Amino acid sequence: MAKYNRSDRSRPYLNVLDFMVQEKTFLAIVIGGLVLAGIFTGNTQAAMWLGFLFAAYATVANDSIQSLGTFIESNKARPWWIMWLFIGGVFVLVVTYSYIQYDGDVTYQRLLKPDGTTPYPHPVNFSFFQIIAPLVLLILTRLRMPVSTTFLILSVFSADTSGITSVVWKSWTGYILAFILSFLVWYLSYNTIKKYFKSRKYHKAWPVIQWIVSGTLWGVWVMQDGANIAVFLPRQLDIFQFIIFASTIFAGLGVLFYLRGDKIQSVVSEKVRISDVRAATLVDLTYVILLIYKLFISTVPMSTTWVFLGIIGGREIAISLSRNKKGKKHRKKAGRMIFKDFSYAMIGLAVSIALAAGANKSIRDAIWEAVTGIL
Repeated sequence: MAKYNRSDRSRPYLNVLDFMVQEKTFLAIVIGGLVLAGIFTGNTQAAMWLGFLFAAYATVANDSIQSLGTFIESNKARPWWIMWLFIGGVFVLVVTYSYIQYDGDVTYQRLLKPDGTTPYPHPVNFSFFQIIAPLVLLILTRLRMPVSTTFLILSVFSADTSGITSVVWKSWTGYILAFILSFLVWYLSYNTIKKYFKSRKYHKAWPVIQWIVSGTLWGVWVMQDGANIAVFLPRQLDIFQFIIFASTIFAGLGVLFYLRGDKIQSVVSEKVRISDVRAATLVDLTYVILLIYKLFISTVPMSTTWVFLGIIGGREIAISLSRNKKGKKHRKKAGRMIFKDFSYAMIGLAVSIALAAGANKSIRDAIWEAVTGIL
């Protein structure tokens, strides 16, 4: 009888079994979450806080790739708790300002318009699909897929398709702008960057600059994407709700930094020389400029993930085209990497629409009308 060899991967089901063994704790959490979602569907208060807890960790864990990924990658030698206190402190200051300025709204009017209306009404009764949306995000995050948190979570709360299409349009234009701007920055300045970034030694001012840029980027990200977490809570929070909101996410950031970004961090780590503090700072600076621009154009929520993928994609293409190496191997590698990231973003969008259709009859009807109209 042939001896069983665990290294034999010719049989696909062995990979699945290994995954289940390696991720048994994570799978237990997901299964437990699904069971709790089924139990608390119909119980507004319990469903609200359960969904919020899921969203708090899932959103921060997934979006660490864009807002904190380069910061974590280029500060591997620093104690995790120092980075946590810095980033956590920025978060508390940003949401506190919004809470005071907008009478209990912590989302900078992403969910609540100045006239008091909202395209994402707070549910009287939470549906099962609304509660499990963050769990789906957790699963995709575990698979290292940089999907759009905004699409995945906000879509299930949208009153109609306009709440989805407006976000998609703003995000798509953000991706294109990010790709073009990043490409131009890295392509036109590649030789200069290569000359001055070649040495592994850098001026002691660079870490200071990076922390300022990263803190600004994180603050702007909270203004844009804080809505993805707060969507489960009332549009205007009382002081008790605000304390729970802020302290929960602050603690979640601590877990994130302790794990050094966890699984999704590999999406950043695989990029060319992104661990260099100077390269990381330049990426974040480009990113924060675009987010600030998009932030003040309108209060429509936007997928910051798509903007980040545009930044990274433009950079990778620019570097691959600027290199003097012969052959097309590195260019093909950059192309495959961008295609993979973009494909994952599209998968996330498809899953978001499916969840939104399951949670909202008006969206199901609109999709059906669109499909039958095409056919």
